[in-house]
Amino acid sequence: MKIISCRKPGTLENLEIPMPEKKTGEAILKVRRIGICGTDLHAFEGTQPFFNYPRVLGHELALEVVEAEGFTKGEAVTLLPYFNCGTCIACRNGLPNCCVAIEVFGVHIDGGMKEFVSVPLAAVIPGEGLSLDELALVEPLAIGAHGIQRAGVKKEEFVLVMGAGPIGLGIMEMGRIAGAKIIALDVNAQRLAFCRDHLSVMHCINGATENVEARLLEITNGDMPTVVMDATGNLKAMEAAFQYMAHGARYVLVGLQKEALHFSHPSFHKKEATLMSSRNATKSDFRMVMQAMKNKEIEPSHYITHRIAFDLLAAEFPYLLDPANGVIKAMVYLD
Repeated sequence: MKIISCRKPGTLENLEIPMPEKKTGEAILKVRRIGICGTDLHAFEGTQPFFNYPRVLGHELALEVVEAEGFTKGEAVTLLPYFNCGTCIACRNGLPNCCVAIEVFGVHIDGGMKEFVSVPLAAVIPGEGLSLDELALVEPLAIGAHGIQRAGVKKEEFVLVMGAGPIGLGIMEMGRIAGAKIIALDVNAQRLAFCRDHLSVMHCINGATENVEARLLEITNGDMPTVVMDATGNLKAMEAAFQYMAHGARYVLVGLQKEALHFSHPSFHKKEATLMSSRNATKSDFRMVMQAMKNKEIEPSHYITHRIAFDLLAAEFPYLLDPANGVIKAMVYLD
């Protein structure tokens, strides 16, 4: 079968390997859609933490059952791509998404840029009638759902989302569904226009051309946001965000950065602020997103701006890295 391997930063290679063999407790699935996410792009660039090469990327997946106990052959499914141990302190406390020994498909272990995969049966999630495109979008939107849950977002409160890439957009969507007033912050005018036109975000700030603090004070009537969520993974942006918090605010780091984060403790302390991270997602987050799709609260077609055939992906991948090309979500298809 065909696979695409990231041999080293900047290099994707088309290879042929044997078909996977089904093992006890596993399922054999045919890959039908692969969403390209920031993790894949950063891995290609060589800036992704927790990463070794060579690696088969891909964890935003829609698949078709070949052989899986309890499923029908040909059934469309998606995948919870965070494989946990089930016995560590996090797993015992109901936090499998941050398992001590977690193996994320396409990050710590080879992922879904293959024609077929063998995965733990427990990670396979029934498609519940959703389309292949919808199923491949569940995982990135679930990241947003988990971040909103971590923040404990309440109705009518101002939530500043920094970064209007796919994860940031998912946070905005799930925040909107939770009833929050969303503020989008980015330095890319095209992405901010996307937020206004497709996600109905009323408050958009261009950090490259506007005074961010002044605009936040204006939007919040002088209070500043009570929730700040980073989806940039950019150190400068992450550190600047400490200035954007209201007293008593919660700051949730969804984006990931290799370097140490620095901030003024007195300034943070006087606000009695809360700093937390949000990692991966859970099955309940997946179910929440899937229900929102079925309720038509989310329009998946808004996200998919580019489609690429699997056989062409290795050659076209560098194109996805250029902000000028307006990529929101590239979807790889295998038919």
